[in-house]
Amino acid sequence: MDWDKLRIFHIVASAGSFTRAGEILGLSQSAVSRQIRTLENSLQTSLFNRHARGLILTDEGETLYETSKDVFSKIHITEQKILEGTETPRGNLRITTTNSFGSTWMMHNIKKFINKYPEIHVQMLVGDQDYDLLTREADVAIRFHPTEHLDLIQKKVSTFHYHLYASPEYLNQYGRPQRPEELDDHRLITYGNLTKSPIRDIDWILDAGSVKKRLPILEVNNISGMLQAVKAGVGIGSLPDYLVQGSTNISRVLESSEPREFPAYFVYTQELRKSKRIAVFKEFIIEEFKKSKF
Repeated sequence: MDWDKLRIFHIVASAGSFTRAGEILGLSQSAVSRQIRTLENSLQTSLFNRHARGLILTDEGETLYETSKDVFSKIHITEQKILEGTETPRGNLRITTTNSFGSTWMMHNIKKFINKYPEIHVQMLVGDQDYDLLTREADVAIRFHPTEHLDLIQKKVSTFHYHLYASPEYLNQYGRPQRPEELDDHRLITYGNLTKSPIRDIDWILDAGSVKKRLPILEVNNISGMLQAVKAGVGIGSLPDYLVQGSTNISRVLESSEPREFPAYFVYTQELRKSKRIAVFKEFIIEEFKKSKF
């Protein structure tokens, strides 16, 4: 099998379209399509079903994609092991974490790590979905729920606190709740179940002090988006303290109530347990977390 065509196939399958794959490869859409057609002819089978919305792998395509993921993952691991043989930590470090944490705290602090380890090329994958560490979609994750995979190593690195917040505009119009049960009479903003939440029990506000589950006025599948809705006076929302630090146009409600606590984990694979890149990044995260108020 032609190695270059396998690489192109792998990128097309990952991207889901010839156009996106072409952008990654620096090739035209027609050139990418032509390479895939040649590969299909050599294998005497169709690898993709073409639809108006994009490409869908056939059964044969799925089989080849699983193999290509394994092949390129092992190549990546081998490359990094060779780079790890030097004294100075170097090579790619692909980090994944949630939208809200990645786009705020991480972006504000990653410069320190980059300056300290200039030969480590940092790639950030920010999103509320769990990228697959076992297939090397990312090297390390900062997650807010424990992993269930025995092949992954996790270390608890901090505890994050969530309180209830509202804007002055909202409180002037609807009043300030004094007890959790009074939330029954208020407009609530939640993450909702539109997509899988990165934090279990993130919508605890719907049950706090109530025997009957409340209904939210608004669901936003992004914690930073929830913050904007709270600032706009839509309702009361449960937000992480780190996200609202410095905000002057919202205030905490039910101040005497205990915050909800969510552990933060540093997660990586067994294969990377001796990686210098992982070791220095873990040390950096632990030290910086100690300085931060979560």
